[in-house]
Amino acid sequence: MGVKKVVREQELHTVCEEAHCPNIGECWGHGTATFMILGDTCTRGCRYCAVNKGMPTELDLEEPSRLADAVVRMGLSYVVITSVDRDDLSDGGATVFAECIERIREQSPGTAIETLVPDFQGNPAALKTVLDARPEVFNHNVETVPRLYRRARGGGVYETSLEMLERARVLAPWMVVKTGMMLGLGEETSEVLTVMRDLVERGVDILTLGQYLRPSGWHLPVHRFVHPDEFEELAQHGEAMGFAHVEAGPLVRSSYRADRQLLRSRLASGLTDLAQTG
Repeated sequence: MGVKKVVREQELHTVCEEAHCPNIGECWGHGTATFMILGDTCTRGCRYCAVNKGMPTELDLEEPSRLADAVVRMGLSYVVITSVDRDDLSDGGATVFAECIERIREQSPGTAIETLVPDFQGNPAALKTVLDARPEVFNHNVETVPRLYRRARGGGVYETSLEMLERARVLAPWMVVKTGMMLGLGEETSEVLTVMRDLVERGVDILTLGQYLRPSGWHLPVHRFVHPDEFEELAQHGEAMGFAHVEAGPLVRSSYRADRQLLRSRLASGLTDLAQTG
């Protein structure tokens, strides 16, 4: 059944639509989608993101069941679950992430799950809630270099994101840990390489690097368009540093063909259950 039809019927949100992803046609045609839970309104005002901003008014407790139903109806072997920031909730919505994983496990036990989570304001108990649900891949994006956090990522703290990724590696050593960055916001190559080293030191397995594209006039302008050759060079640097895989290119996004990213990595030999997602 078509992705759009199922998403509409189950009253779900996708980051593909909400974030104006340039790859929506390819991914939906491939039968994959990144579901965005906890509503469509984010409590933070990041200047790079197209998702609605404001104060959410409710929490949909039936969402995990509807999401699991959608996964079954679409026949997904790999699903990505992300969310808006919900700083209005004591656990940032971590319990709902866990419930989504549990419902999918019950209804579609063969589906591999990737969670792309917010920083939960550094709440270690919230992080543990998600990890205890045992997704195959734990993803949290650092987004940009530390110098640009105040301008681009309001409410985010670079050190908090690093600590979150490191804790995920320590608490769940069997899990694939992943993160992503946008380029073209004004970062220097030396700063990107420093972040990459920080991530390798904390045990991150997979890194995605993509071009920042301005969603509207309110959002930060594009400082420059990074040449594809530069993306390729950064990917080579990253894999030499120790990442299992670096997916890099102008249209790469954190959840873009996430199943393929995982299978391209050096971790793929131990993930035979995913082999058919190609």
